[in-house]
Amino acid sequence: MKAIIMAGTVLSLVLSSCNNVEKKNPGAAAERKFIRPEGYNQGLPFTPGILVDGTLYIAGFSGEDAKTGIIPEDFETEVKQALDKIGVILKEADMNYSDVVSVQVYLTDMELFERMNTVYRTYFNEPRPTRSIMGIKSLIGPARFEITVTAKK
Repeated sequence: MKAIIMAGTVLSLVLSSCNNVEKKNPGAAAERKFIRPEGYNQGLPFTPGILVDGTLYIAGFSGEDAKTGIIPEDFETEVKQALDKIGVILKEADMNYSDVVSVQVYLTDMELFERMNTVYRTYFNEPRPTRSIMGIKSLIGPARFEITVTAKK
């Protein structure tokens, strides 16, 4: 009988201490800040970046010229322009490339992998973010490269 009373007392103490734990509003949606640098994705059905609870999710970007919309013939320029767009969104969210924690790269030709890496290394220093690279059949238009990133301060 003493054991049952003792167990009940312990359980009561544990449950009462749980009431002192600070609780966030469990039903509230996370606050979102929409990152839309001027001139980005006008008329397109997605947001360039969304900041949620300190984590920035950036949409996939290919390397078309921001003003003309033309994909350059030079592959390294295509990669650089895509990464520069990512940089603008990071800056708009008060972040930079060192805040990037995860990267997804899409290539339409895996033979371009080393050329992509050469440019990529100039944007991301050690320790570099995690990364997935997928060889895919095609992207929109003549794009050969697309990148999406997740960043956290």
